[in-house]
Amino acid sequence: MFIIELSYIRPLDEIDFFMKAHLDFLESQYQQNRFIASGRKVPRNGGIILARADSRETIEQIVALDPFVKNKVAQATIIEFNPTMTLPGFDNLKEPACR
Repeated sequence: MFIIELSYIRPLDEIDFFMKAHLDFLESQYQQNRFIASGRKVPRNGGIILARADSRETIEQIVALDPFVKNKVAQATIIEFNPTMTLPGFDNLKEPACR
């Protein structure tokens, strides 16, 4: 599983210009069951995406398609982690425990 942190590197008016395309990108990833949750950071200086993919290489390729990243108005930091504990009802997010 991956946490994708987007950090805005351009003014908000430039971010807003690409917002519809970014939201369309997010929706396409949700439809493919790649993204689990997403939202703006507080204060509004970027966003967070919780995602799943088979490999870091795959998630890097997906992130490169984000209009914010493609148009260089945000930079992405990718953090990989293996969730081993969850609230009841979220067991499908767990990874096997490291041995």
